[in-house]
Amino acid sequence: MAAEVKKEIELEIAYVLFIDIVGYSRLLIDQQRRLLELLNEIVRGTDQFKKAEANHRLITIPTGDGMALVFYNTPEAPVECALEISRASREHPELKLRMGVHSGPVSGVVDVSGRANIAGAGINIAQRVMDCGDAEHILLSKHLAEDLEQLGHWHKHLHDLGQAEVKHGAQVSVW
Repeated sequence: MAAEVKKEIELEIAYVLFIDIVGYSRLLIDQQRRLLELLNEIVRGTDQFKKAEANHRLITIPTGDGMALVFYNTPEAPVECALEISRASREHPELKLRMGVHSGPVSGVVDVSGRANIAGAGINIAQRVMDCGDAEHILLSKHLAEDLEQLGHWHKHLHDLGQAEVKHGAQVSVW
C-alpha cells in the first residue's frame, strides 16, 4: 500500500496545452457535437500530437468544451501543437478556440471512470492562462515563456502581456 500512495503523489514536470471552444455553451447540442468532432480531428492530425502519442509521451483529457493535452517530452511540443491547431482551424471559422500553455508539476491520478487523469499546478495554471484569452489567442505562462526564451528562435514571438487576476484572486503572468 505504501508504494501505491507514493506512486499517487509523485510529481513530474509536464507541458500542458489547454484548449477551449469559445461560446460552446451557447450552441445547440448538434453544433457542440460537430465542433468537438472537428476539434478532435484537427488535434489528432497535428504532427506534435502524433509524435508524442507514438512515443507514449502524451495524456489527453477531455474537458467537455475542449481538452487538455499533457506532453512529457519538450516545452516546445504544446506550443508547436497549438500553432498547428491554430493554422488548421482557420479553415473552419465556426470553430473559435482559445489556448493556454504552461509547464509545471503534475501527478497522475485515476478519475471516477477509471481513466488516467492529471492533478496539480501544471494543469491548473494552464487552464487559468487559457481563461485569460479570447478566440484565436494562444497564451503562455511566464514560466513556459522563460523556458522557450532559452531557445533563440522563439524569442521574437514572445511578448509579455502582464499580470492577470484569475480564479480565487490568484495572479498569473501571461505571455
